[in-house]
Amino acid sequence: MALLPVTEALNRLLAGASVLPGETAPLHEAAGRVLAEPISAQRTQPPFDASAMDGYALRAADIASLPATLSVIGESAAGRRFEGSVGAGQAVRIFTGAPVPPGADTILLQEDARVAEEGKVEAQESTAAGRHIRKAGLDFREGDALLPAGRMLDPAALSLAAAANHAKLPVVARPRVAILATGDELLLPGSKPGPDQIIASNGYGLAALVSVDGGVAIDLGIVPDDKAQIAAAVNRAREAGADVIVTLGGASVGDHDLVHGVLTGLGMTLDFWKIAMRPGKPLMVGTLGDTHVLGLPGNPVSSLVCAHLFLRPLLAKLGGRAFEPDIRLASLGQAMKANDHRRDYVRAKLIAGGDGQPVATAFGTQDSSMLRTLADANCLIIREANAPAAEAGEPCRVLMLR
Repeated sequence: MALLPVTEALNRLLAGASVLPGETAPLHEAAGRVLAEPISAQRTQPPFDASAMDGYALRAADIASLPATLSVIGESAAGRRFEGSVGAGQAVRIFTGAPVPPGADTILLQEDARVAEEGKVEAQESTAAGRHIRKAGLDFREGDALLPAGRMLDPAALSLAAAANHAKLPVVARPRVAILATGDELLLPGSKPGPDQIIASNGYGLAALVSVDGGVAIDLGIVPDDKAQIAAAVNRAREAGADVIVTLGGASVGDHDLVHGVLTGLGMTLDFWKIAMRPGKPLMVGTLGDTHVLGLPGNPVSSLVCAHLFLRPLLAKLGGRAFEPDIRLASLGQAMKANDHRRDYVRAKLIAGGDGQPVATAFGTQDSSMLRTLADANCLIIREANAPAAEAGEPCRVLMLR
């Protein structure tokens, strides 16, 4: 199988993905999720004419000529309205958010009034009818369409839904991602490795990425290089309702790379498994029934870079979200050699240049096992396939990591 260009590989992966079904979530669990259905207002806001300021509710005609002294007949506060009405020559002490009593048509600001004597207030400024009053329904009325399907529930949208009296919302289900690490050499962090063993690390970074991108990570643990145990783990993922199964390592075609064969034996339809990119050539994509399968390389850097390029867009599409990678223009901080037939994603540090143009400087060693340089990098320099040699200062594109 020929190496597949990155763009074509991503397009094929996403072409087979659809937005997940909707479910109902309480408001406190809906942040960052996407509405599966449009929502409308279940109440009117504000539900009554409300004062926008502290002051006095009265009739504008009564203070058209100054000085004007009015009788204070009561008080209206938020949550505790004045039960009567305002007549000629009368005023009601009112506070922000309180209902405006019938008969009053304006609010005299408290700084424009002076208490003349007990039960009396003197207006020192005139005010027009309607001034400082929020009319009922100013924000929305019961039945108004408020938020469309597909809207991301950011803080403003959540607050609007709450104000419209929605305790629960119809949202797109969170993608469930089962993560399976395979290899006789792998041990959990905190273990004491033998002479031929290493500590498993990829799964923790991937689980964090899944969580940040709105998914639910299902940890299938570490499975040894045993076909029966790998098959059992895959079946556990399907029983858990995984929308995506991500395997770590074992997806190539070596004698000890068993994942590909096990998945095919379980009925996986393989789309492709070799990508024209560095790091991350042995990336497997297929489907097992309705479940997407993404086989990531075992090398930690290759695994996480491929997750940024393929898993994140897949999670976004399944979750009903738009996904735009943060790609920026910069200048090279050093010369770079001509590239071969694979697109390179080079770990680099992006800093502000003296002329305001960001400068991306690659780390000297780019071995795909080196997590430290990935943790130190804040971007990846994108070197297209067959790109010619480039000098320091030439323009480049970078994919931001953080």
